[in-house]
Amino acid sequence: MTATTSPGDLRASPPAVRGTRTEELQTRLAEAIVTGRLQPGAALDEVQIAAEYAVSRTPVREALRQLSASGLVEIRPHRGAVVAKPNHAQLRDMFAVMGELEALSAGLSATQMNRAERAALEDLHRSMAILVRAGDLDAYSAANIAFHVSIYGGSHNSYLAELASATRRRLAPFRRAQFEGRDRLARSHHEHSLVVQAILRADSLRATAAMRDHIGLSARAWDDLAKATTEAT
Repeated sequence: MTATTSPGDLRASPPAVRGTRTEELQTRLAEAIVTGRLQPGAALDEVQIAAEYAVSRTPVREALRQLSASGLVEIRPHRGAVVAKPNHAQLRDMFAVMGELEALSAGLSATQMNRAERAALEDLHRSMAILVRAGDLDAYSAANIAFHVSIYGGSHNSYLAELASATRRRLAPFRRAQFEGRDRLARSHHEHSLVVQAILRADSLRATAAMRDHIGLSARAWDDLAKATTEAT
């Protein structure tokens, strides 16, 4: 018999989410799934989740649809949604594509960003150091999205930015979850430093390589977290 969600499941580690109600629901459900608090096969009842957050079923349905696109939720026609078992092969493929999209964005940003964009990126990166020292996971996660999105925009290639943003949204639950790993915030910030330095020096090749390495390390951090979660259950 499969379990259903309960207030305790979703409130065990509530993040300070910034964004729409759909985004908040998506983030909280995703964290409960990727950290193992909601096990594969657990039923996700729309009515119960809507009551939990005092929202209509519309944002709940949309959050579950987005999680389905990430492979975290399986939506069964006429039977409702259940927690799916992440497909690690598919995730590796998605991270590989994400790495190339982000690497291309960083390489282009090194030559295409204007002075104001470079200054804004440097300021954002500097402010994130404070969040690392404070261990503020929620604020760092939000700033991390802004950091990567600024590099998509800095490429000055709107189609590339669109593809990178769409892929990032699908991987968002996994990318945020890997920040739970030991010392990952500090390592992520150090990896960002290498990207920022290359962009500020207009070194396209180094920016490309640094960003590709960064996403590759993010993928491996997620793998380590997933293995640890599996072994603990």
